[in-house]
Amino acid sequence: MPKEGKDQDLLARRARVPVTAILRLNDLTRQLRDGRVQAALELYPGYGEETITVQNRRVPLEAEPTAALAFTLAQTQIWKQEMTGLLHGAGVIEKRARLVSARPYRPGLIPVVFVHGTGSSVARWAQLYNELDNDRRLHSHYQFWFFSYETGNPILYSAMRLRESLTQAVQQLDPEGRDPALRRMVVIGHSQGGLLTKTTVVESGDAFWNNVSRRPLDELKMSDSARDLIRRAMFVHPLPFVRRVIFVATPHHGSYVAGSWLAHQAARLWRAPLDLTNVGKEVAALGPDAFAVERLRGAPTAVDNMTPGNRFVKTLAQLPIAPGVVANSIIPVKGELPPQGQNDGVVEYDSAHIDGVESELVVTHQVHSCQANPHTIAEVHRILLEHLETP
Repeated sequence: MPKEGKDQDLLARRARVPVTAILRLNDLTRQLRDGRVQAALELYPGYGEETITVQNRRVPLEAEPTAALAFTLAQTQIWKQEMTGLLHGAGVIEKRARLVSARPYRPGLIPVVFVHGTGSSVARWAQLYNELDNDRRLHSHYQFWFFSYETGNPILYSAMRLRESLTQAVQQLDPEGRDPALRRMVVIGHSQGGLLTKTTVVESGDAFWNNVSRRPLDELKMSDSARDLIRRAMFVHPLPFVRRVIFVATPHHGSYVAGSWLAHQAARLWRAPLDLTNVGKEVAALGPDAFAVERLRGAPTAVDNMTPGNRFVKTLAQLPIAPGVVANSIIPVKGELPPQGQNDGVVEYDSAHIDGVESELVVTHQVHSCQANPHTIAEVHRILLEHLETP
């Protein structure tokens, strides 16, 4: 990634960008007559100009983004890191955002942000992203960003990192606020990623904090760093630049798999981030009258948070989406319609279904990881085209 600075881009460190190579010959007739031919090799990135001038004519450039994407995925270790991201939290909150782009930033393009689910990675979006980016109607209006995180961490902690990464990106790329496209952002979350996504468009007030403590945060004795981290993670405000969210197989009311004995045994292997561990020690040292529950047993895992009936997931489910934000749902089920009483192997339909969305597509005969399903791809494609028409 480029060094931090005013012009820092979000382009992924190992991303391969498609290019068109042009061999430009000047005065070829004369060169052939002289017996020596020289030419200039010009390279044009696949994301940028779409035509060039050749002998006073505009000639379209060609590019193959699919090949570049396949080469990128073939050269990465991301597939091996998915389980590591579930069991190991980051050491501390990193200054470098966990947000990357598949193409160099261009003003005027609306960001579409993909947020993966538990035990997963950005690579799971490859098929969907490839189909979208190869459509010229979308290619010329959207830029695609990918957020990654350690999926075993408490969801509020991961959600904080998502919100702060998006805020940092907008400030970094457009500090003077001249690019209105950055403020028409679309965020798409799969599974746990959908829960992170919802926190970008809700106002929590002190609802999450009240699940932990009976006393206001400012009344408790703790370090400034601990208080700051709690406030950033648990007091959630909608991001003004996120205008649409798409939930894919999202356990709004919890996942029955997360509530299983086996999932909780696996979650015991999770190692908390260092900064979160330090905050947990300070909170645990507070007097018993500070707690809203009988006693805290350390930081919760994402598995705890997604267990049906958990205080976090119940609170988040009750928070309405901010006015002016459009939401869409895509819900897979393993059987036929109607979907009530069915599941996708991880999430019940009744958990993924929420009221107040603009549209809900039920994808039948499909398990939880439905990002590459043709019906999912077609629905996201439709939604993004519709978003272009939204004032």
